[in-house]
Amino acid sequence: MANSAYDVIIIGAGPGGIFTAYELKKKSPECRVLLIEKGRSIDERSCPKRKTGKCMGCKPCSITTGFAGAGAFSDGKLSLSPDVGGNLPDILGYEETVKLLRESDDIYLSFGADEHVYGIDRSEQIRQIRTKAIGANLKLIECPIRHLGTEEGYKIYGKLQAHLEFAGVEIRFNTVVEKIMTVGGKVTGVLTAAGETFYADKVVCAVGREGASWFRKHCEEIGVETKPGTVDVGVRVEVRDEIMAFLNENLYEAKLVYHTPTFDDKVRTFCTNPSGEVATEYYEEGLAVVNGHAYKSADLKTNNTNFALLVSKNFTKPFKTPIAYGKKIAELSNMLCGGRILVQTYGDFKRGRRTTDERLCRNNLIPTLKDAVPGDLSLVFPHRIMVDIDEMIQALDKVTPGIAADETLLYGVEVKFYSNRVIVDKNFETNIKGLYAIGDGAGVTRGLQQASANGLQVARCILGV
Repeated sequence: MANSAYDVIIIGAGPGGIFTAYELKKKSPECRVLLIEKGRSIDERSCPKRKTGKCMGCKPCSITTGFAGAGAFSDGKLSLSPDVGGNLPDILGYEETVKLLRESDDIYLSFGADEHVYGIDRSEQIRQIRTKAIGANLKLIECPIRHLGTEEGYKIYGKLQAHLEFAGVEIRFNTVVEKIMTVGGKVTGVLTAAGETFYADKVVCAVGREGASWFRKHCEEIGVETKPGTVDVGVRVEVRDEIMAFLNENLYEAKLVYHTPTFDDKVRTFCTNPSGEVATEYYEEGLAVVNGHAYKSADLKTNNTNFALLVSKNFTKPFKTPIAYGKKIAELSNMLCGGRILVQTYGDFKRGRRTTDERLCRNNLIPTLKDAVPGDLSLVFPHRIMVDIDEMIQALDKVTPGIAADETLLYGVEVKFYSNRVIVDKNFETNIKGLYAIGDGAGVTRGLQQASANGLQVARCILGV
């Protein structure tokens, strides 16, 4: 029977949790570390939909949970700029964040990541893109990108899991934390749904976006201080590779930000997948949201590029439920599509009419998400978000002509479930002594690379090194 007393307990085996455990054992090999994950081991994660073409309702979902989190089956892009992927610069400072990103990147390289970095060696081409962006009132955020690839990322995280196990990290899969235990404002350990109690005076909550609503509930129960987070909701756009060729070849992922003329709302591009495919992610209670990924292998590439357009909304009091807001919009789409993803051509979107099977079949552009349901996004999104998306597409068309073509496909809904942002100090400790909050689920980061860097830093803070 496993020892029930540990030096550090980590909840969540996504990038943040993985890198926390990695650094704890590297800096202090004798440290007793327990890593708890509600999903499966990485070698046991598989999605039957890839063979059957239909979601089988696996619980927990192997796409969003398990070792490496949603990152294991994502496109695996590591954003190497502090300006992208989270709030670490606000907490640690810009230079310290740069240093941590470099260190976490070196770890990925040591486990087999591709050495090529996009966006650093084509200054003239990037200057041309920037010039067009300025003319369209778009801000180009220059961010070097290391692309792991969906299938290669899976292998890299597999090596990381083996490394942690060899280093002596105890990993408990298929284990749900029922309660974070506290006494007198101090953390004492965790209680699992199976009735097991594990004790530690240092607990790191490193859940990702899929666990954000779980963490929010526990924050309310034990009195962790939070503040309202950002709501990111929008669509996944799919076009032919030819339309995005110049951006893809020179930046791989063009990160563009726009403030819309009508409402002055922030809209951004996110998660570009050249020659990739649109995919469905399933969250708790079978909620289906759209995502996308791309493979490194030429045999698995498609003729299409997909990327997200996300509208960022910050609400004021009394609003405090960003996750619930995003879920309600996604639920509307699921209701109309029988639990699947809605797709609409941009031509029908701007004309205010529903896309039909017949018109979709006439389209030159073939959807890569084969079970998407033709429909009408105006029945899902508030008018304001519809206008924001339309104005962003028109602006992007000035940078890469063809985005605003009638055949362009819009899939809905894409939602990023950021919880209320947990208030932490420079050590990532909450107002509950010994309870640390990191990663996407705490609203601190928004991507693989900053979450990984966040894990390194919180480990050092815990050890005092």
